[in-house]
Amino acid sequence: MRRIAIVGAGQAGLQLALGLRAAGHEVTVLSARTPQEIRDGRVLSTQLMYGPALALERELGLNLWDAQTPPVEGLQISRVDAPGIPPKRSISAALDEPARSVDQRVKTARWLELLEERGGRVEYRNVAAEELAGLAAAHDLTLIASGHGPLGHVFGRDERHSPYEVPKRALACLYVHGARPAPGPAATYLRMCAFPGTGEFLVLPALTASGPCDILLWEGCPGGPFDCWQGVGDPAAALERTLQLLRSYAPWEYERCADAVPTDAGALLTGALVPVVRHPVAEVAPGSYVLGMADAVVLNDPITGQGSNNAARCADRYLQSVLERGDRPFDRAWMHETFAGWWEHARHTTAFTNMVLDAPMPEHVQHVLAAAAEHPALAHRYVNGFADPAGYQEWLMDADRAEACLAVVAGRAAG
Repeated sequence: MRRIAIVGAGQAGLQLALGLRAAGHEVTVLSARTPQEIRDGRVLSTQLMYGPALALERELGLNLWDAQTPPVEGLQISRVDAPGIPPKRSISAALDEPARSVDQRVKTARWLELLEERGGRVEYRNVAAEELAGLAAAHDLTLIASGHGPLGHVFGRDERHSPYEVPKRALACLYVHGARPAPGPAATYLRMCAFPGTGEFLVLPALTASGPCDILLWEGCPGGPFDCWQGVGDPAAALERTLQLLRSYAPWEYERCADAVPTDAGALLTGALVPVVRHPVAEVAPGSYVLGMADAVVLNDPITGQGSNNAARCADRYLQSVLERGDRPFDRAWMHETFAGWWEHARHTTAFTNMVLDAPMPEHVQHVLAAAAEHPALAHRYVNGFADPAGYQEWLMDADRAEACLAVVAGRAAG
């Protein structure tokens, strides 16, 4: 039995903690908030988990909400070339495996309780960076799974993979009841309207404490009309602002959201983040190290919905690495090797997300997206790549391979 501490109680930290506890290890999680404080607080994210990440939860018996959560059965991505004018081009396709979104307040609060029920230990308090040396000395392994606060800064920025110094989008996320579904198959799809040079608006079916809901997400280019959330402090005001924007920019979405109401008093999250990749290992005392995981070391913008998926994959990779280590020490070399095993996946999600954030996209990608709007097979391939962006490396991210793919599509259409 190894003594392991995890600072942070989100998707990655708790999934790993529950997996380690199931394997018989002594686990302590340090959480800044109690389960009830989490339930009563504001929303934490726009989490969307695709099939491969959901499978990792199911392997650990953590899929407690499958029956209640509305399945996200596909994606519809529309380009809006002029405000208020319905899109002429959309990429729409079903996912091979439905995705799901469970309010992180619901999930992490219950998982914290579940960890204690299964014999894990939870300390409810904030952890300062200067405490990490003591934690590392008292445990065989200490992991940092909190990436949005000062603890993430104990890991130095990796300039090789961090092209941004400022946020690429202003973010506003609102949970609502009462939004009407889109017609046809898109009723169960995530919908994105992309406004070139302005930003994006997304609608995502989800589950919150009060039942099925929709998540409305704004991604505004800095300084543009969607960067308008400063001083919007409550869900009612955010909904009013949302309807104002939709009336002008996407009236077809306004009609679906006109009767919506916020799910609860904490249904709003606004802000911005700087996408960053940090070095995975920090020396907190001479010869004493801690290992970062998920958002603490690889923080992506939510525009491609990869955060929870990255976290689940990270927790799984780290769990397998701990179990394979046996009684040997969790030294610095092991930490780097463990991170490298996860980075082999996360580097692809980072590259894909950054490409979507940057404008304009590479010319060959624009060609692919234009063709995907016309050819269902290509739309299916693109949409299903969101579940595992590593697959894009084989065709989308490389100009020559993308053009070869387009030639095949054109040849089939001509035949």
